Amino acid sequence: MTARVTLYSRPDCHLCDDARATIKAVCAEMGESYDEIFIDDDPELRERFTDEVPVTFVDGRQHDFWRVSPDRLRAALQQG
Repeated sequence: MTARVTLYSRPDCHLCDDARATIKAVCAEMGESYDEIFIDDDPELRERFTDEVPVTFVDGRQHDFWRVSPDRLRAALQQG
C-alpha cells in the first residue's frame, strides 16, 4: 500500500515534531498511512526544502509547509 501522505522533515526540528504528531493522528483516525523522509539524507531534497520543513504532500502534491492543519489534512484525504 502506498502512503497518501508524505512528510519531508529533518531531525531536531520542533515544527517537524508537531507536524508528525498531527499527521500521525489524522492518518490513524482516517485509516491512512504516511511516509516520512528526512531531507538531510538527500542533497536535492535538502536544497529544495531547506527553508520550508516540515513539508507535507498529499497524493503527490504539496499540501502544507511549516504547520499542518488537521482540518485541512482531513479535507484533502476525504477528497482523494
